[in-house]
Amino acid sequence: MKKLILTLVAVVCFAGINEAQEKTDLREDLLFGFKVGLNLSNVYDEQGQDFVADSKIGFATGAFLAIPIGKYFGLQPELLLSQRGFQSTGSILGSNYSLKRTSSWIDVPILFALKPSEFITLLAGPQYSYLTKQKDVFENGVTTVAQENEFRNDNIRKNILCFTGGVDITLKHLVIGARAGWDLQRNNSDGTTSTPRYKNRWIQGTIGYRLF
Repeated sequence: MKKLILTLVAVVCFAGINEAQEKTDLREDLLFGFKVGLNLSNVYDEQGQDFVADSKIGFATGAFLAIPIGKYFGLQPELLLSQRGFQSTGSILGSNYSLKRTSSWIDVPILFALKPSEFITLLAGPQYSYLTKQKDVFENGVTTVAQENEFRNDNIRKNILCFTGGVDITLKHLVIGARAGWDLQRNNSDGTTSTPRYKNRWIQGTIGYRLF
């Protein structure tokens, strides 16, 4: 019995030492992980003929790298594939239309990090976005071929400078992220098109997994 008690005490002490040595504050560590989530996007600063837009949901996924600069500050570059867009109604070439636009982007945010605690990271910074694909779906029966061609022949800007910010909550290997972002440039390159001109804006929610 005495040996059993001594063995149990030793096991408890060893477990306590290991738990005390387990590191929970990772603010000064280099961290890498992946994340996936959704965007709820719309447009602002729009110009067009009776152009009215509603929000649209799209996916977002990618990787992040947290680079410490001391304990309380750092940089967090990310590489994301994301969808943005809108649903709209309007008038062009003398006729009404209904449109659902989905745009696919490669996003590269370079975020400055403020880490007030081991669980919370505040993030903000510029984002470069490159348009890889854009799909327009006209949803009513009165849309004309001329209207569709007007949209397809538009001089769309593919390189967009944006701004984004938000917060990450880290729970061991799980990272819960929330972001808000908006374009700083309009979608149209030369400003001469008769189709709607606008800037994207979005909110994003993600769940990530930190590998190390």
